Amino acid sequence: MNSEELKAAIEKLKNFPKKREFLIAIDSDGCVFDSMNPKQIIAFHPKIMEFYELWGIESYLREVAEFVNLFSRTRGSNRFIALRHIYRFLGERPEVKEVIIEQGIRLPETTALNTYVEAYKNISLGNPTLEEYVQKKAESSLESSLSQLLAWSKAVNLTIANKINNIPPFDYVRESLSLASQNADLVVVSQTPYEALDREWRQHELDSYVTAIAGQEMGKKEEHIRIAAQERYPSNKILMIGDAPGDKRAADANGALFYPIIPGRETESWKRLAKEGLLKFFKGTFAGSYQKDLLVEFDQALPSKPPWQEPGYSHQSSYKESQSLRKAMYERFDPEGRLLVMEGEDK
Repeated sequence: MNSEELKAAIEKLKNFPKKREFLIAIDSDGCVFDSMNPKQIIAFHPKIMEFYELWGIESYLREVAEFVNLFSRTRGSNRFIALRHIYRFLGERPEVKEVIIEQGIRLPETTALNTYVEAYKNISLGNPTLEEYVQKKAESSLESSLSQLLAWSKAVNLTIANKINNIPPFDYVRESLSLASQNADLVVVSQTPYEALDREWRQHELDSYVTAIAGQEMGKKEEHIRIAAQERYPSNKILMIGDAPGDKRAADANGALFYPIIPGRETESWKRLAKEGLLKFFKGTFAGSYQKDLLVEFDQALPSKPPWQEPGYSHQSSYKESQSLRKAMYERFDPEGRLLVMEGEDK
């Protein structure tokens, strides 16, 4: 995708036309498509270990990264924010410190990552602004670390483009979008790069239901909603559909309603939206007890406390809990890829 296509997408969002009474914003990865697991397990996490020579702590890194990106309330975070969480958790764990000392491993120095995030967190965190920041810091002490961070991020995108292909939407997504588009203007809001979003929505012929697609280059999700709405839709007529707490925060920032796609129960969530949620939204009965009940289910699905902080924790048991998921992802998307499989009884 070239810069002109991205510019056109940005202009489409800025000039979002109001054609209907309602506005619905929709997340993509892990919400519309069952793509979050393979993207994280096959691309994000291995590339961290490859670029920063961390294969020696693979089981710990995967456990931490999966908690941060898939199984907790930080699910769906921007990749650079997620990296900070991952490195923080790894650095806090005594058992990880023991292993890295024994093996002579060094956790990445995070000064460059932190300075970039702090400089651009209120603008946009993505490869375009990171490239800009690398140029700004040329010949500084941060240049090498920033360049490595950018190389990692580009490698993640390339791996996703080459290996994570043709993942269909969840059941009832198409039915829900068709019903929603009859009464609402639809916009995709995501922290995934625009190129990947555009490719995936076109590939499955879902793009015809939405007016605009907004990726990480266009700012935060809350900004995507604000730009599309432009104060033309009453807040009770704006709905955000998402699978992560960050999606709920984006809705709250705009005074909008929120419908959760509950991780692990995605098909059930989309079916409920198609059969009852949309009707309640359009009739004005979504807010109140109905939304509260949905949010209780959503909160229960995503813990805030990591497993290694729980009583009776066993690293081997914890790692093996998601082993079948990892193996399934590698068998489908990267059969020759490197993956640690733990055998034997739990200790």
